[in-house]
Order: sequence, then structure tokens, then C-alpha cells
Amino acid sequence: MYPRSQVAARSQPQVLYHKVEDVAVTPQHGICTVIPILDECEGIVVAKTERFDFDFGISRILAAAAISFSLTGCGSFIPLDAPDAVATQTNAALITEPTAPLAYALMPVNPAILQATNAFTDSAGMVFSRLPGGNYRDVTIGIGDIVTVTVYEAQAGGLFIPREAGVRPGNFVDIPRQQVDQSGNINIPYAGSIKVAGLTPRAVSNIIRERLKDRAIDPQAVVSVAEQRGNQISVLGEVNSPLRFPVDPGGIRLMGAIARAGGPKYPSYESTITIKREGRTYSETMSSVVHNPNEDALLAPGDVVFLTRIPRVYMVFGSTPSPGSIGGTNNRRFTFENDNMSLAEAIAKAGGLDGARADSKSIYVYRFEPKPLLEKIGIAVSQFPTKSVPAVYKFDMSKPDGWFQADTFRMRDHDVISVAESPSIEFIKLMAPLNAATANADNISSVVVNSK
Repeated sequence: MYPRSQVAARSQPQVLYHKVEDVAVTPQHGICTVIPILDECEGIVVAKTERFDFDFGISRILAAAAISFSLTGCGSFIPLDAPDAVATQTNAALITEPTAPLAYALMPVNPAILQATNAFTDSAGMVFSRLPGGNYRDVTIGIGDIVTVTVYEAQAGGLFIPREAGVRPGNFVDIPRQQVDQSGNINIPYAGSIKVAGLTPRAVSNIIRERLKDRAIDPQAVVSVAEQRGNQISVLGEVNSPLRFPVDPGGIRLMGAIARAGGPKYPSYESTITIKREGRTYSETMSSVVHNPNEDALLAPGDVVFLTRIPRVYMVFGSTPSPGSIGGTNNRRFTFENDNMSLAEAIAKAGGLDGARADSKSIYVYRFEPKPLLEKIGIAVSQFPTKSVPAVYKFDMSKPDGWFQADTFRMRDHDVISVAESPSIEFIKLMAPLNAATANADNISSVVVNSK
């Protein structure tokens, strides 16, 4: 900094001559107002400039800031990744009026809320225990099955056993094996066509006996399925050994069928089971079936079980470490690592809270909740027109109980976690342009020194 006397002495404009291709420089201790004036000196085109030296303190900062703000007018020369807001609105054929903000319920978490939402999380999506027709126990005959029928009579001389039959091992006759046709029927001599599809072997035996009782001597019939081709279960998708197999006489449950197919390829928390029955499909996560025995449904003939890998995910935004700084992760979308992932585990996988920016009193989880759950918690839901209500759970992790709550709170698929910034960060952001202006001024001063 110059003494005041020197500053006063240097306040007069100084005229410098440079070749046009030369770059004008600023003096060491001041910002110059450089006014290029083309002139000719001894046959050489020169640029005459005028400069003023002055105290560099606050003026240096303001000048650097002015330069920074002036660059904002150069948007048309700076490439953009996408159209900006002005261009988007200018080119719009129609601009609708802004709507009211989305209404949501904000709930600071307490033990009652925690218990209610976790209970719903445990029971959400359970449908296999309510499947229609899930009480099959006896195997029924299906189209395509191979059926054997044996008819017994009380004595010889009846419909099937002649009097002169001689020595026989018993008074019975085997009807040749038949395949159930597309109509679900088989043919029995003297009994006609009988619809057997969907019936148990015992039920078919009773029908045959009723039709032969007036022609045979106290007839009895034994019906059995030699080969099951219609009543089969298929297990497909992300299993180790997809297969199709007949239903056991005592029936088979879902997990048993998956075990026959070699088990799932992926963990239960990444696997979704879909059952196709009677033209409809029902889906549930494998985790729910594993942890709830009632969901291990009894399968019915003709069921198709399909396993799909659908990893459950959650998103983390706000004051957490930079996404690229965590093991090479390039996004803020994370997958579950177990069946019952907690909020604390989810935040830990995202790198934890940013110690320099995070407000540990304001950790939020965003999700949609059904009205019955919020009513149970005590939230007035009459103002919400939809069946699902936008809900925000707030955690205060500046206290020990907040950490216990976060470690107990169970995450759901597509939950969104937001970590608020500390109030002091706003002040730091406000000071950032001033700090940048000071740095720019220092750089300018350094250039002048080096040019002397």
C-alpha cells in the first residue's frame, strides 16, 4: 500500500504507448481503467491508454466482484448442458398457472409412531395368505392326465365277470388306461362318458359305481392317476433349476416348490415372487414369505411361480458426503443389504452425515402412507383426497434416543432420505462470492507484480 502522499502524487493520469499486439497490464498497486485509443507513433500503430492508480483495499474487491457479475451477461457465449429457465418459458406455447404446494403430513418420530409404521412395514404387501382356492389338499384329475380304472363285482355272472370265467384272482376287470381329453372326459364301458377333470379320483369312483349299479353286481370302482400331465406346477425365473412337476397328493407349499427348483439365485430381499392362478397374478417379496409362515401358500394345480430380481432401493440427498467419494459410487441411489434395513444402516451406507454441513436435528424420510395408518397414529387425513398421503418423518439425531429410533425405523422400497443443512451453511454460502472476489483481486495484483 502506498502512503497517502504517494497516492496523491500518483493520482494524475499516466499515458502509456504499446504496440497494438501487446497486452496492456495493470499497475502493481491499483486497478487501472484502461481506455484504448488507436494512434500512430513514428509510423507504428500503437494503443494509447490512460490509467489511474488508487488505493487497492475495498476498491479492489468491488472491482473484482463487478467483473464477475459482468460475466453473467455472456450466457449466449457460454455452452449450456440444457435449456435454461428463460429459454424454456420463452419458447413455451402455453404456460399454466402454478398450483398450490402438495399437502403432506410432517411427523416428528416418537415411540408410538415408530411402532405403528414398523408394524405396517412388516405386513405391507402380504397377499399370498389370501389367495383364492388355496386350500387344495387332494389332487384332482386334470386334462391330459393318464387315468386307470378297475371295476369290481361282488360275484361272477355279472356285467363284467361271466359265470364260466373259471379260476380268477378276483372278480374285477381293468379298463385300459385313458388320457383325459380336452373336454375333461373319459369313457367307461356301460357307464358312458364321464367328466373327470377337476374331480378327485374318489369322486370319479363314486360316479362310476352309481352308473353301473343297475347293471353290475354290487359294483365298486377304483380310479387312480397313472401320470399327471395336467395338474402340474411350474417354477420359473431367477431360480437355479427351472422346472415343471406334478402336484404331490398332499399338496405342496410355495417354499417347497422353490426348493425343488434349486432355490433362488439372489437373496430374499432382492427377490420378488409372482404366482399366476386362474388368470390373475399376485406378487409379494420373498422376504415377506420367509418371515411370515402364513404367506407360504399352498399351491394349486396349474399354478405358475415366477421369481424376479427386483432390488429394493432408497435415495439419499442433502448433507451427506459427495456421492463420488464413497467407494466409487456415482449416484445417490442405494440398494438394500438385508431383509429389514434400518434408517441408521441406510445413512451409514451413504457415508453418514457430513460433519461440516449436516443438521443432525433435521433428518427426514419421505414416503407415501395409507390413510388407515395415519389415522391410527392420530393424523387428521380428511383434507387429503387420495388414498395415500405424502408423509415426512423427522428424526433428531442430536440426541441419543434419535439414534435408537433411527436404528429401529425400518426402510421401505423407494424411500427418500433428506439430511438438512446446518443454518450456518447459509452464512458460509453468502460469504463465498466475497471470498472469491478477494481471491480474484489477489490474482490480478500478482499478475501486475510479475509483469513489472
